[in-house]
Amino acid sequence: MSAQKLKLLSFSGNTKILHLSWMAFFISFVVWFNHAPLLISIQETLNLTSQQVKTILILNVALTIPARIVVGMLVDKYGPKIMFPLLLGISSFICFFFALADTFEQLAAARFMLGFVGAGFVIGIRMISEWYPAKQVGLAEGIYGGWGNFGSAAAAMTLPTVALMFGGDDGWRYAIASTGAIALVYAFIYYNSVSDTPKGSTYFKPKKSGGMEVTSKGDFFLYLAMNIPLYAALALLTWKLSPSGVSLLSAGIAQAIYIGLGVLYFYQAYHIYQVNKSIFTTPVPEIHRYKFKQVAVLNLAYLATFGSELAVVSMLPLFFHDTFNISAVQAGLLASGFAFMNLVSRPVGGLFSDRWGRKRTLTICITGLAIGYLIMSQITAEWAIVFAVLATMACSFFVQAGEGAVFAVVPLVQRRLTGQVAGMAGAYGNVGAVTFLTVLSLVSAQTFFLVIAATAVVTLIAVQFMDEPKGQMAEVLPDGTVQMIDVH
Repeated sequence: MSAQKLKLLSFSGNTKILHLSWMAFFISFVVWFNHAPLLISIQETLNLTSQQVKTILILNVALTIPARIVVGMLVDKYGPKIMFPLLLGISSFICFFFALADTFEQLAAARFMLGFVGAGFVIGIRMISEWYPAKQVGLAEGIYGGWGNFGSAAAAMTLPTVALMFGGDDGWRYAIASTGAIALVYAFIYYNSVSDTPKGSTYFKPKKSGGMEVTSKGDFFLYLAMNIPLYAALALLTWKLSPSGVSLLSAGIAQAIYIGLGVLYFYQAYHIYQVNKSIFTTPVPEIHRYKFKQVAVLNLAYLATFGSELAVVSMLPLFFHDTFNISAVQAGLLASGFAFMNLVSRPVGGLFSDRWGRKRTLTICITGLAIGYLIMSQITAEWAIVFAVLATMACSFFVQAGEGAVFAVVPLVQRRLTGQVAGMAGAYGNVGAVTFLTVLSLVSAQTFFLVIAATAVVTLIAVQFMDEPKGQMAEVLPDGTVQMIDVH
């Protein structure tokens, strides 16, 4: 299916929904990463230590892990038309709180809460899946993800200039508040411009809420197992903030969080059982079954792709600066190539999935990613900078095309659960970022790249167990009749 068939220059029908949705995601990413290019100004204004700055960076991704799971459930239940404006509206007020912060504690609290806006991605994934057929959904989701993801790069390019325009020590405050104002205005625009489905279509909702529906006993236990890394990543974040790490949390509070995470896991497991207890007594008819291993493989694939992207984008400017002894500005510009690739790479990954098969495309992307990080682990000061940048951008292409390939499969697992599948895969991306950044704090950059490459090899093996989506999936209409939806 070609890009021309998508009629990208149109602003009607499903193309209008695509443009409005990637813009909502773009704004959510601007808000999520609005602090990054202004950190030096923030540090000077509030006299922050370098450890406190690192803590702010960690806190920014912490809440996104549970937020993506929760927002995934809510979007399946209430629909994107309500959830996207709600997320942007709430985030705008947290943004104003961050802009007004006068102490490190206020700054940290606001940044932690702003991790919530990172869940916006999940909402649009469900919206696009409602408006595009299976033959186009990979490309459409790729454009949505790639163009929206560019919000972080746009923030880096524009917000320092906005801060300078306002001038003075408080320039950064106005720049950050302006992103909150944009999010608030766009919340109203989005709500008044979209509908959850094309006219005459049904918005399928999960039968029960509180956990993802599974359709076999084996899948139930696999689902419980796949939830453990989400809690482990939050425990790892707590450890980094405890006296063992940056000492933001006391030993007592850290201990309480560990216990709380354990209790929360068993509480969630209980709810998952409540949603799925019927499968232990009554087998699910074949027509209504789906395989949870599809979700598990997509989780691992997104951990290796988006997880590594978040981690590498965070460390690449400093890596270039230290390796080639160049200025911070030059290093930032050279490293920005990694994020820039998003504009093209994600849509390409989605397009190739639509054309050549989901499993084959994902296999090629993960293979390229593994080789790319292996090459990046060999970069030293002896390399010509141009070759280092080319190696980085080539690796980045496979990373982001892989992200596009993952979300070309997500809408084809089970339509009514698309938000939850997207939420879990998205959360695994953040689990990857937390894990890889923790590894980076303990080893050299070269070893860090090798660890990502090794993770990609394990993921590549897992992808071979994924089934190529084909045939149709069944959804039950409100009147009880069954509707079949093409997945190829």
